Amino acid sequence: MEFGLPWPGAEVAAEAEAAGITAFCTGDFVDHDAYEVVADMVANSTRANVGTAIAYAFSRSPYAHAAAMRTLHKQAPGRLFLGLGSGAYTINRDWFGVEVDRPVAQMSDLAGAVRAWLHAENGERVTYEGPYYRINAKVQAPILGRLDIPVLFAGFNAGMVRAAARHADGVIGHGLFTARWWDEVVRPAEAQSSEGFLEHGWLITAVDDEDPDRAVRDARRMVGFYLTVKTYDPFVELHGWEKEVAALRAAFAKGDIEAMTAAVSDEMVATVTVCGTTEDARKRLAERRAEGSLARDLVYFAPPAFLTSERRRATYARNSLALIEG
Repeated sequence: MEFGLPWPGAEVAAEAEAAGITAFCTGDFVDHDAYEVVADMVANSTRANVGTAIAYAFSRSPYAHAAAMRTLHKQAPGRLFLGLGSGAYTINRDWFGVEVDRPVAQMSDLAGAVRAWLHAENGERVTYEGPYYRINAKVQAPILGRLDIPVLFAGFNAGMVRAAARHADGVIGHGLFTARWWDEVVRPAEAQSSEGFLEHGWLITAVDDEDPDRAVRDARRMVGFYLTVKTYDPFVELHGWEKEVAALRAAFAKGDIEAMTAAVSDEMVATVTVCGTTEDARKRLAERRAEGSLARDLVYFAPPAFLTSERRRATYARNSLALIEG
């Protein structure tokens, strides 16, 4: 098992690589473009793998995803990975102006179309024919050549994980994942995957020896914010957390973030996160490794992002480096 970080900025990244972090990742949102951030990661890292975890799949065409990867490959050959997420239906419709009624099927097709561009050789027509994407391109310039960049899907429910097993090189697990969710939902859905199928996964991590209560509170608030989304109802039901989630959703609907946070039980925090003092976090990390609740190949120490400042996230990222030693 190796450890990574969401991109913490150049200063912390240098410390992180020295401490043994092997990958940096980033994602999309309204105030940052994933591929722009990956370019910063490329420029300010030396050995670590870098990539998206995740980029919004349907906010760009297959051509745009592949062209971004080809651009970045010039500066970081062999260090890139491409993590794609389908996004919520309303985000695709209302933010990107695209209708995605069958996200699993469209993600599968997108992966094929992206690979058509990534695997294109000089002098050969780039072709792909699928239910959603069609490519028939003659590129009159010697600028191509096959790039074997891993493509991973952000998969929460079994359907998307099965799609990743058939059409991608790996899966990126959500920060909510527990041992039960990995073992009862995700890994059975990976059964059709080929040898070398990758497991990446986020781990909500908040460590602060000077103020451990704040770290726990930030982690608790992150869990609550995630669980406001009804997509995760099967996860909630599996763990028997319906009462707590009903309360936190009611509070969130009223704009009462404090009540939303308080509705997240101690059991939920302990099951989902690694937080508190360094000693507490090391102990829980060891327990989670033993119980199988972490991704097999790469775990991102993910600082809570909801209502947490960039400076505070950098502090959590730096503090999490002590966990590698444990």
